[in-house]
Amino acid sequence: MTQTAARFVPFGTTIFTTMTALANMHKAVNLAQGFPDFDGPDLGKIAAQQAISDGVNQYAPLAGLPVLREALARWSADYNDATCDPATEITVTSGCTEAIAASMLGLVNPGDEVILFEPFYDSYRAAVAMAGATPKFVTIKPLDGGFTFDFEDLKAVFSDKTRAILVNTPHNPTGMVMTDAQLVFIADLCKKHDVLAFSDEVYERLTFDGNYHRSIATIDGMRDRTVVMSSLGKTFSLTGWKVGWAIAPPELSAGIRAAHQFLTFSVPGPMQMGAAALLDNARDEIDRISQHYTETRSVLSEALSGLGFKVYAPQGAYFIMAEHHAVSERLGLKTDIDLCTWLPEHAGVAAIPPSVFYKHPEHGAGFVRFAFCKKMDTIDQAIKRLETALRP
Repeated sequence: MTQTAARFVPFGTTIFTTMTALANMHKAVNLAQGFPDFDGPDLGKIAAQQAISDGVNQYAPLAGLPVLREALARWSADYNDATCDPATEITVTSGCTEAIAASMLGLVNPGDEVILFEPFYDSYRAAVAMAGATPKFVTIKPLDGGFTFDFEDLKAVFSDKTRAILVNTPHNPTGMVMTDAQLVFIADLCKKHDVLAFSDEVYERLTFDGNYHRSIATIDGMRDRTVVMSSLGKTFSLTGWKVGWAIAPPELSAGIRAAHQFLTFSVPGPMQMGAAALLDNARDEIDRISQHYTETRSVLSEALSGLGFKVYAPQGAYFIMAEHHAVSERLGLKTDIDLCTWLPEHAGVAAIPPSVFYKHPEHGAGFVRFAFCKKMDTIDQAIKRLETALRP
């Protein structure tokens, strides 16, 4: 008999752990888990190392070191056109994942409903379950080589029980960047039903082909009902630092902090010092990293298309969603899980089966997700292996 609490039983082990284990077992190129295989800027590492030498080694304040919260206020003003008070409206968390959990636990009550777009980052459903809330789902669907959602579908899931909607743009895994029209539609529903918006913006600086990120907090009437959540990891290729944040008005920040103090209480001080240095002084690195991803995205997309995948070019983030039917049919396989289990052993490449990110797995079973946040040498190696194993 399982001893795991019932709220976690449906989620099992994360697909990232499962696929990375398969990649390691077969010495496969790991295009599954979304972490870079290169380091972030030296400036941040030097600042973190200096902080250790300077004795910044005890508990940081619950809300985060003032130097980082002040840097985040400048970042928010410059990039999201949103001013915020670093003392009362910014909370430093252990990555964006903790910001999501703290927001759910601190602001959502048992029995409330929370709207999620599917496919979703896998921690979303677990965070809703931890809060004792009920998830409601709206499917992001393929359309004309991209992804979108139906306005009527979204309108239909709002009710008098809805407490919050979790918005993720740029979106993982589809790469969709929400348009102003989509954000305004969501905002109007939030205002009409008195609903909070939890906005996961971890890929905020990673967009392509002229697409741009806008925070829903900047839509008229949304500042007071939005929690903006992001992190250092994706923008500066430092996912292991786990430095994230939640930006919200004081009354919402109070709820987030109420949960945060009993989850992690604080984030390591040296990492916060390194993060502050990067946010203020390494912004030129963002363009360099973005340009690199533009190139790896293009090279991998072209190669996958040549092998028979139908590629949906992402507008943002660093994942490619590709329909695999033609490829799987040649191999005698059917679902995304079949193919992603086959690839590490037979092709030496690991990818993610995105059906695990859906309440209704059949909506994602026709796709495979490949991460392109890697060195070009890594992408080239993966392509050579895929071509050897999959070339028609």
